[in-house]
Amino acid sequence: MCTGANYTTRDHYFGRNLDLEFSYNETVTVTPRNFPFAFRRSESLETHHAMIGMATIADGYPLYYDATNEQGLSMAGLNFPGNAVYHPEAPGRTDITPFEFIPWILGQFETVGEVKSALETMNLVDISFNETFPLSPLHWIISDRTESITVESVAEGLRVYDNPVGVLTNNPPFDMQMFNLNNFMHLSKHPPETHFSDELEFDIYSRGMGAIGLPGDLSSASRFVRAAFTKLNSVSGETESESISQFFQILGSVAQQRGCVEVSPGEFEITIYSSCCNTDTGVYYYTTYENSRITAVDMHREDLDGRALIDYPLTHEQQILRQN
Repeated sequence: MCTGANYTTRDHYFGRNLDLEFSYNETVTVTPRNFPFAFRRSESLETHHAMIGMATIADGYPLYYDATNEQGLSMAGLNFPGNAVYHPEAPGRTDITPFEFIPWILGQFETVGEVKSALETMNLVDISFNETFPLSPLHWIISDRTESITVESVAEGLRVYDNPVGVLTNNPPFDMQMFNLNNFMHLSKHPPETHFSDELEFDIYSRGMGAIGLPGDLSSASRFVRAAFTKLNSVSGETESESISQFFQILGSVAQQRGCVEVSPGEFEITIYSSCCNTDTGVYYYTTYENSRITAVDMHREDLDGRALIDYPLTHEQQILRQN
């Protein structure tokens, strides 16, 4: 389970919750412009846009969960079990494996419009990284400052949806998630108005009653509604501090707490990390389940003309400021 979102104040922000019951030793990873990206069935990228994000590095290759390139284009892959279908190689199309999808997109393109054009001839092929890392069933959110799309490889082929809410969770498919929002059009940030009957008087006995009916469970369909409502009604100042604080509050509205989602006896899904990248400045912020202090990595403080990956292990221990 996961949730991805973007948010705009003065700058543009993109990030996600990674919800799992275990970690793959992911690190904040910067890929410089001259790191050679070799692709299994397509031409390699010897030079490309630099990018920063969260990845597991395996055999020297960054398997990105989410990332932003130096032009501000961002992308994240989220779990999509039972619906994701990857296809055989297709003559005349660009065959890209799912684990290559993020670097292939972010390495070459600057806007969602460019990505849409490229996807018209792209095919996500059923080729695993190796036996240790088989393909995960994923779908993706891709965003720039002005628009977002959702990409799903399903049995019928590659589906690309405009994403006007700038939010993605997991199942069901995105078009069904969007249609489901119709069931919640009555929700409001304002106090409710009486429509029940003209013959009764009602008492608005609490703040927040305009949002009665907002789903509170941890299913992906409910998290989609809750994240969309929270994000679309969010208000913050335009400073960096106010903006990233608000973004982490949006993600916090759909976070997973240990003990609430048991995936096997004694194993529970949790929000392993939450991320927020300022796509205009290239600063990647994150928190972890045990460490709620925000940690930052600035891609522009690295040598972006280099050839070697730069990665920073996550800070997992809680950091507490003691005032006496």
